[in-house]
Amino acid sequence: MNYPNFGEEKKLWKLGINVVVGLDEAGRGPLAGPVVAGAIVFRKNISPRGINGEMFFLKIIKDSKQLSEKRREEMYEILTNHKDITWGVGIVSEKVIDKINILQASKLAMQKAAKNLGAEFLLLDGNFKIKSTVPQKSIIKGDQKVFSISAASIIAKVTRDRIMEKMHKKYPNYGFHLHKGYGTALHIKNLIEFGPSKIHRKTFCPVSSFIV
Repeated sequence: MNYPNFGEEKKLWKLGINVVVGLDEAGRGPLAGPVVAGAIVFRKNISPRGINGEMFFLKIIKDSKQLSEKRREEMYEILTNHKDITWGVGIVSEKVIDKINILQASKLAMQKAAKNLGAEFLLLDGNFKIKSTVPQKSIIKGDQKVFSISAASIIAKVTRDRIMEKMHKKYPNYGFHLHKGYGTALHIKNLIEFGPSKIHRKTFCPVSSFIV
C-alpha cells in the first residue's frame, strides 16, 4: 500500500518555504451540520519516525476515511499535542452553507482554518483554489498522497464528528451520533418521521422536499 509522504513539503522546504500548510475538509456530503476544515503545519524537516514509539508518519497517517474512528481519535491527540506541529480548524455552519453553497462554504472553512498559521504556501485537497494571497497548490486525492493534507483530514474529521455527537444530545431523534449527518437509511427514516431540525441543510435533497 502507498502511504502519504512528505514529497510535496520537501520540495517547498528546499526552496526556503518553511511554513507549508496542509488543508482538507470534512462534511461536504452530509444533510445536516457544518462543514469543517483542518489545517496543519509540520516543522521543517520533522522526523518521520518514532513518535510515541511508532513509525507514525510512515504507516499510520492516511486519509481519515481509511481509518477507524478509534485510530482517528488516537492520531488526532498526537497531532494536536505535538511540539513540532501547529494546527487550526475552520467551521462553517449549515445556515451559511445554505446561503453560499457547499463548495464556497468548504473554501471559506479552509480560509478560516489557515488564518492564524502564518502560511507561506498552501497545499489543498481537491481541484479548486481558495481566496488567499498565499501561493497554493491543489492536489486531487491529496489526502491519499500528501502527508500534511492527510493529517489535516484527520483533524477536520474528528472535529466534525465531535460536533455531531454534541448535536445528537440536542436533537436526539435523528441519530447524529451514529451517521454524523450523512444520508443513511436511518437518517432518512428519522427525517421522514420528524422533519428537518434546525441544523439540517435546507438546500440539500431530500431535506429540501420537507420544507413547506
